[in-house]
Amino acid sequence: MFLLLLGIIMIAFCVFAVLPMCPLSWGADVINFLKGCAPVVSAFFGLILLFIGAADIKDKNEAKKEEKEASSEK
Repeated sequence: MFLLLLGIIMIAFCVFAVLPMCPLSWGADVINFLKGCAPVVSAFFGLILLFIGAADIKDKNEAKKEEKEASSEK
């Protein structure tokens, strides 16, 4: 329960911090951060997707081999 309340407080602070009418007014800084990290995050996700795709192809090939072996044994 404490962590749920803490999470709500943190999200409320983030929303409050980026609003243009609040004293912090971090909205422009947040946008600049998102612009800067977008290429790095997309490259990271692309790399992960490549690994997942390669593993999926290997799994499909292994399943085909096992299916062939099972049909040839009968």
